[in-house]
Amino acid sequence: MSDYEIRYLVAFARVLEQYLLANDLYWPPGISSRGGETPYPSLTPGSLCLFRIQARARTSGTAGETEFLRIDNDIAQVLGAWRISWEKKVTQDFHARLQLWSNYLDDFREKPEANLDRYPYEVNRRAQLELLQVEVKHLPEPDLRLLELLDRRLRGVFQPGDFVWDPGLAVVFPREKFWYLFGMIKDL
Repeated sequence: MSDYEIRYLVAFARVLEQYLLANDLYWPPGISSRGGETPYPSLTPGSLCLFRIQARARTSGTAGETEFLRIDNDIAQVLGAWRISWEKKVTQDFHARLQLWSNYLDDFREKPEANLDRYPYEVNRRAQLELLQVEVKHLPEPDLRLLELLDRRLRGVFQPGDFVWDPGLAVVFPREKFWYLFGMIKDL
C-alpha cells in the first residue's frame, strides 16, 4: 500500500491552522512526491477533502488504517475549532474549482479531440465540488445554478462505463452520487 495520501494529509495537518488563518486559498504542500508519483497539488479545501476520502479507501482494513484515523481525527478537530474560517475557504475553493470545471467543459465543447483524454484528470474538480458541498451550510446560489447547468451539459456528452480512476477507490465514490466518475465523455 502506498502512503501517498497519508503523507499529504500529514503535511496538511501540520499547517492546517496556519492555512485557515491566512488569506491565501492555495498553499504550498511543503512535501515532494516520490519518484513516479503524481506531484502533490496545492493545499486547498478541495484537495484535503479528496485526499481524505482516497486515504480512507486505501487504508481501510490495512495496517495504515489506524494512522489514517488518527490523522483524520486531528484534521477534524482543527476544522471544528476554526469552522468559520474553514467554511470561508471552502466557499472560495468551490467557486474557483467551479470556474476551472466550467473552463474544461468549454474547452471540450470547442475542441473535443484535444480535450477528451484529459477527462479522468479534469473530473477530479467535479468530484471535489461534490465533496465541498457538504462542508458548508450555504453556497452562493449563482454557483449552485452554474453547477446544475454544467451537469446537464456533461450528461449530454457522457457515456456511462467503468470507474475512471483506480478501481480500488470506487468503493468510496458511490455511482449514484459520483455518476460522472463512472464513464467518459463521448468523442463528438
